[in-house]
Amino acid sequence: MANLKEIRNRIASVSSTMQITSAMKMVSAAKLKKAQDAITAMRPYANKLTELLQSLSASLDGDSGSKFSDEREVHKVLLVAITSNRGLAGAFNSNILKQCTILMDETYAGKQVDFVAIGKKGNDFLSKKSTVLANHSELYEDLSFDKVAVIAEDLMERFTSGEYDRIDIVYNKFKNAATQIVMTEQFLPIVPMEGAEGSGGDYIFEPSKIEIVEQLIPKSLKTQLYKGIRDSFASEHGARMTAMHKATDNATELRDQLKLTYNKARQAAITNEILEIVGGAEALNN
Repeated sequence: MANLKEIRNRIASVSSTMQITSAMKMVSAAKLKKAQDAITAMRPYANKLTELLQSLSASLDGDSGSKFSDEREVHKVLLVAITSNRGLAGAFNSNILKQCTILMDETYAGKQVDFVAIGKKGNDFLSKKSTVLANHSELYEDLSFDKVAVIAEDLMERFTSGEYDRIDIVYNKFKNAATQIVMTEQFLPIVPMEGAEGSGGDYIFEPSKIEIVEQLIPKSLKTQLYKGIRDSFASEHGARMTAMHKATDNATELRDQLKLTYNKARQAAITNEILEIVGGAEALNN
């Protein structure tokens, strides 16, 4: 059994850790509220805009379709991996990196797969496995639509120039503080909505349908990427808050166990001292 000094040191260490995890939980909880409000307010708009453009794109003739809907044989794939800059968030980052590995080794096996990393954790891991064209870890310092739009424009240029045949986004979708869903969304080419062919016949388009699609698609793609990053941002704080809550509970339990062990060891030491005193007294009497 460890001596009393060692147990006291462990109790102090665990108590210090518990204070840190508790503070991190409170910080993440405060940040989560703001991030959750942002993605909750944005999601209906982004989803409806994507639905509208998919419907319009499906109703265009093949020869007049958008350059962003150009379906071609896939040889080169670009994956946008959205992770965080910091850890201590449970399986938040590892789930994304695991999904990226599956896509690279199984889904797109035999094809060239490169990455754009949004988040330091993703860049550190993926740079050892494949080519990372860009790392946008600084994005989280001041997350805004304008900064994300620049990244989206670069992705659009890489697709329309023929550099890549398909671009996917891999991120954590926020459901609640305890649940994040790993998503793989096709960014480019745009997927027409099934059953939408010939839709739009009841509408009058001004300017033409093609012009509307060509103008709205870049905005829709920027919004889609921004939504993914916002989802991931809220998921990160939810995952960290949950992880730190569990860590605090575990530290509390461990501290209580150590205190019990300490009290037992202290009682045993006192008992031994009493026995030694009694034994010494009896020896003197004899």
